[in-house]
Amino acid sequence: MATPKKVLLLHYSQTGQLDSLAAHFVQPLQAAEGIEVETVRLEPQTPYPFPWPFWRFFDTFPETVHLQPQPIRTPVFRHERYDLVILAYTVWFLSPAQPITAFLQSPQAAVLRDTPVLTLIGCRNMWLMAQETVKELLRQNGARLVDNVVKIDACSSAASFITTPLWMLSGRKKGASWLPEAGIALSELVDGARFGARVRDCLLTQDTIDAPMLTGMGAVKVNERLIFSEKAAKRSFWLWGRLLMACGRISPVLRRGVLALYIAFLITLILTVVPVSAVVKKLLSPWLKERIAAQKAYFSQPSGE
Repeated sequence: MATPKKVLLLHYSQTGQLDSLAAHFVQPLQAAEGIEVETVRLEPQTPYPFPWPFWRFFDTFPETVHLQPQPIRTPVFRHERYDLVILAYTVWFLSPAQPITAFLQSPQAAVLRDTPVLTLIGCRNMWLMAQETVKELLRQNGARLVDNVVKIDACSSAASFITTPLWMLSGRKKGASWLPEAGIALSELVDGARFGARVRDCLLTQDTIDAPMLTGMGAVKVNERLIFSEKAAKRSFWLWGRLLMACGRISPVLRRGVLALYIAFLITLILTVVPVSAVVKKLLSPWLKERIAAQKAYFSQPSGE
């Protein structure tokens, strides 16, 4: 009898939305003879609150962006090596959620060495910079990124600037009657099984996974209008995060005061610079067509749009 293919699902979710996406994704794998799926939820030593208190929510971003996460409980795996690792994560401030970063910087991440990894992202809509960080951390651990699947919020980018923070701060997906519901549509969560089925077929028919399995399936969609905004916002988070951590070493009160200033700056940025930059990019798009196409092709890898 052939040895079952071993799949490890690593995930962390506060709201349960990513847990649902991951569950739909691995359902075809769990139902298949010849595949053994092990699920490990990454657990912070001190759980993060949900819903978030206002100040705690924003005060989390400096360490998140600078990859200085709070510690997690040591995960325990049944095997030393796996045929595939599925890393399911969400995005905090254009960076991987802290428990994911903590794992990828831990000794236990040695389980990823020389192993194909599929990343599964569920987030608002901006995931490019977070995935760049994950790519680098996977590279440092000697892992091979073979595929990436991304599911984003159903509502528009403009609406999600309001709906997502309200969900995080109130715990309610529909923060007001006049707002759309926050989060990924149920149909998109269920659609995760379509990709899981392809992964199942590849695992059962291939000795090793050395190349993307999900090419041509629409695993990701890169919104070219957000590429510049993500890069600019990432730099802003990095610089302000560094300033806030330095202020915190002097005085917690000083850090709180500077954080309040940054929140005001961020709201102003969203209301003014973001829409203006969108108009400018639209006007310049005929001259930037080739560059934008190249960036879209890069960020869509390895699975492609």
